[in-house]
Amino acid sequence: MEFWVLITVAAAFLQNVRSALQRQLTARLSAEGAAYVRFLFALPFVAIYLFGLDSYLDTPLPEPNLAFAGYVVLGGGAQILGTVFLIRSFSTHNFAVGTAYSKTETIQAALFGIVLLGEGVGQFAAAGILISLLGVLALSRPTRAVDGWFGVGAMWGVLSGSAFAASAVCYRGASLSLAPVGVVVQAAVTLGWVLLFQTLAMGCYLLLRNDGELIRIARAWRPALLVGICGMLASAGWFTAMAIEKAAYVRAVGQVELVFTFIISIAVFRERQRTIDVAGVALIVSGIVLLLFD
Repeated sequence: MEFWVLITVAAAFLQNVRSALQRQLTARLSAEGAAYVRFLFALPFVAIYLFGLDSYLDTPLPEPNLAFAGYVVLGGGAQILGTVFLIRSFSTHNFAVGTAYSKTETIQAALFGIVLLGEGVGQFAAAGILISLLGVLALSRPTRAVDGWFGVGAMWGVLSGSAFAASAVCYRGASLSLAPVGVVVQAAVTLGWVLLFQTLAMGCYLLLRNDGELIRIARAWRPALLVGICGMLASAGWFTAMAIEKAAYVRAVGQVELVFTFIISIAVFRERQRTIDVAGVALIVSGIVLLLFD
């Protein structure tokens, strides 16, 4: 199995754990505050990661350039919005369905990849993405008609998928715009600058809002620290995989996260799942396998 596939699966698992921890924080923080935690508390661990790479690898860290800065700002801003939208979807649907709605990002990432980077997808990959999307739709089928694709929760989920798709393509563009010193180093540098931008941008927003959210975040530092650790490890995996392979492919394989979602949904949150979920998971797995034949 290719290296990028392995680290994508690991990143998907860690992202799922981070999302579950973030959901628990919504009882104490706003959607924006819970989103900010993943950036603020991941930043120190990314700094340690970069220091380790710089110290132990015989490779200098690449210098940022104008194109890199543009991708970082666009991608970082889109991810902030995507995170807030996703957490808002959790407040209107259960944990599993909220995550599933956001997974429409795979087909959107393919479109963003064509527009922003000029990267198309192969026939097998396109078929795999569509099949896995059908699996997501099966998993997302509402239990009541009023909660369908035109509901508020669906809107937040789909919007989060759009934002995450744009951010994924921008992060690949940022990594590829750096000097070719190695994908691990390029991805780490991209991650470091993105997190710094996100921490400063969203920190300024919360400070100007002046509703005491930063104080509540400080008081929740223990669970927030776990969110930061899991978020940093997941992001390092995503960024490295997307420096190697097209963003649409990486995000499609990352849909394996839904399997982890249902395990956590049942084991931790005691949420009931439906028979159609089995068919949805089967379609997702089939789509991923087909994509890997591309």
